[in-house]
Amino acid sequence: MDFQEVRRDIAFQYLKGEGIEVGALHAPLQVPEGVKVHYVDRMSVSDLRKQYPELGAVGLVEADIVDNGETLSSIADRSWDFAIANHMIEHCQNPIGALENFLRVIKPGGLVYMGVPDKRYTFDIDRPLTTLDHLIRDYKEGPEWSRLGHYEEYVRLVDKFPEEQVADRMQNLLDIDYSIHFHVWTAETFPELLAYCQKNLSHGFEIELLHENFGELIVILRKIAAQKISDEQL
Repeated sequence: MDFQEVRRDIAFQYLKGEGIEVGALHAPLQVPEGVKVHYVDRMSVSDLRKQYPELGAVGLVEADIVDNGETLSSIADRSWDFAIANHMIEHCQNPIGALENFLRVIKPGGLVYMGVPDKRYTFDIDRPLTTLDHLIRDYKEGPEWSRLGHYEEYVRLVDKFPEEQVADRMQNLLDIDYSIHFHVWTAETFPELLAYCQKNLSHGFEIELLHENFGELIVILRKIAAQKISDEQL
C-alpha cells in the first residue's frame, strides 16, 4: 500500500456529503462515490503551470473557486461538510489563520482533512523546525514580519544557491509570488500547533485522527457545535 492508498482509505472512512479541496494541483484526494468535491486554488491551471513548470507533464485540477486558500474570503461560513488541504498548510504564511478559516467554512460536525509533510522526508530536511511562538506571532501580528526571512531560508537551505546569487534568487521568487514552504514541522511537532488552536480559536474542534503516512501526517479534525468563550467574555 502506498501513501495515496492510505489517504484514500482514510477518506473513504471519514468523508461524506459535499465539500472543498484546497490546492489539489496534480493529486486530488480520491473520495467515496457520491461525495462531491469543489476545488479551490489561488490561480487558474494556466497560471499554475507558469508558477510550477516542474508540473508541466502532469494533469492539474481546474479550480471551481479561485480564491486565496488561506482566507477563503469568497466562501461563506458553515457552507460545506468538509475541507481537504493536503500538503497545503506548509505553504500558508499564517497557518493558524488558515486553519481557522478551514473550520469557519465547514458546518458543525464537519471535517478538516489535512496531509502535513514531515520535513525530515522532504527537500526541507535541512531547515529548522518552525516554533509555535513564531506561528503565534504570524497569527497575531500578520506574517509580513517573517516573509523575507522565509524566502532567504528557502533559497539557502532548499535551493542551496551560492551566496552571491541568494539576493537575486529571492527577488525572483518574490516577483512571481512563488508559493514556497513557509513553515515546516515533523509528525511530533505539528500536534503542538493543533493543541494551541484547540485552546484559542473561536471554532472548536476535536482531533479525530493523527496518522503517520509515508513521510506525512494525516490529520482529521471534527468541528464541534459549541463556540469557545474568549478571555474578553469571561
